[in-house]
Amino acid sequence: MKQDKMDLQYITLRDQPNLKDTAADWFHSKWGVPREAYLECMDAYLSGETELGWYLCLDGEKIVGGMGVIENDFHDRKDLTPNVCAVYTEEGYRGQGIAGTLLDMTVEDLRSKGISPAYLVTDHTGFYERYGWEFLCMVQGDDEPDMTRMYIHR
Repeated sequence: MKQDKMDLQYITLRDQPNLKDTAADWFHSKWGVPREAYLECMDAYLSGETELGWYLCLDGEKIVGGMGVIENDFHDRKDLTPNVCAVYTEEGYRGQGIAGTLLDMTVEDLRSKGISPAYLVTDHTGFYERYGWEFLCMVQGDDEPDMTRMYIHR
């Protein structure tokens, strides 16, 4: 668990498993992926079935940023795994390094468990490079007409 000068708290879902339902609702509201899909991944993480986790930034009891790690983030390159997914920071909290802190925390947590490299898909350019991610290739998203960017963190 990390605390920074803004009094934001950075946790894994294992640090506060009681936030599972709140976190699933929050991620669902941001990305539209069914709540049940988040709960299934979170349950696997909380039960120890997988080390692919969920990471949150809290302001008091409010989730203001988060991301997860899953096997595949809805693309055709099943060999590029695991994938950081659902990266989101609330609008009023952007520009304060929250996503970067969560990305670093996620990569470090995975690495401590012997999981490296990690991948992510995004349409953003210039953002992830600031945190040690490198453009790897283009991938085809499931049911997407256009290719999307795949990044790697070694």
